[in-house]
Amino acid sequence: MQERKSIDARLVKISKYLSKHLRHQPERIGIKLAPGGWVSVNELLTACANNQFPITLKELQTVVTTNDKKRFSFDSTGTFIRANQGHSVEVDLQLEPVAPPNLLYHGTGEKAVESILESGIAKMSRHHVHLSQDIPTARTVGARHGKPVVFAVDAASMHQAGYNFYCSDNGVWLVDAVPPQYLQKI
Repeated sequence: MQERKSIDARLVKISKYLSKHLRHQPERIGIKLAPGGWVSVNELLTACANNQFPITLKELQTVVTTNDKKRFSFDSTGTFIRANQGHSVEVDLQLEPVAPPNLLYHGTGEKAVESILESGIAKMSRHHVHLSQDIPTARTVGARHGKPVVFAVDAASMHQAGYNFYCSDNGVWLVDAVPPQYLQKI
């Protein structure tokens, strides 16, 4: 049992390390993200080892396949890896616009509600606003920011008005911003 907890803790630590360097600070470990956010698996593993955080290929594969948020993906050959979304560094994820479901959801902490009702949802330091397909997921996201509040997003009307939506490999919906007229607090 203790060994399982130790393995799980190691995988969480790897996931956080990968998020930091594949989404926010690739240069810190000496990697450069290619178009699509991709980096060679071998280059990543070498960079991690050179920066005193060695990761085995098996550990990397386990993090990609078992991460509950599906933050990372391999390309079809398994030789390149990327973070699916959430970047604060400039990167073209090469996602194509796609028609969204009629409703999407955004979870936040209650401290942000007044600002959101007034100004809408902004991408802040990220490339896009992140939206969920269901209320429970949005509530979980919101709980990371305090007492959770969920907004319904009239994605169909936004799409009709010309807003581009993208769906990342892990099912997170992305849009540049959500103006307040398309929001309803649940």
